[in-house]
Amino acid sequence: MLNKSLVIFLSLIFLSGCAAVTEGVKGVAGVSTKVLEDNRKDAIKKEYTLDYKNCFKKAEDVLSKKGVYIYSQSIKKHMIAVYVSISDTTPVGLFFKEIDASNTSIEFSSPSTYAKELIAKIVTRGLNPKKVKEGEVDEEDIDKEGI
Repeated sequence: MLNKSLVIFLSLIFLSGCAAVTEGVKGVAGVSTKVLEDNRKDAIKKEYTLDYKNCFKKAEDVLSKKGVYIYSQSIKKHMIAVYVSISDTTPVGLFFKEIDASNTSIEFSSPSTYAKELIAKIVTRGLNPKKVKEGEVDEEDIDKEGI
């Protein structure tokens, strides 16, 4: 009886689809990006005058230099997933979209309004330092957050 129950249970897992199993494992491991994808409807959207590949690489560099913890990234999936810092595991997703050969948009998604605003400001300052409006973000704001 135990063997039949085990076989039925395993069959149900496999029949439920690979995506459900994979996302479940990622969730347990703490690296799922599903919550970021689910919150894209409320994302902050910004455009940058950079081609897609340069925008992706520069954003990645800016985040790394500011101490933001990158836990998942894929240039093919057009996404970087981060935690605000090594000690603040609030997730933020950056979803890239090529507008044309020299313009790219990024959607900053998170269940936390504060976290997505902070990461959007950090990236914007790094990618377009002259275009950031005065008072939008300054180094003191970033330093207060430990970033």
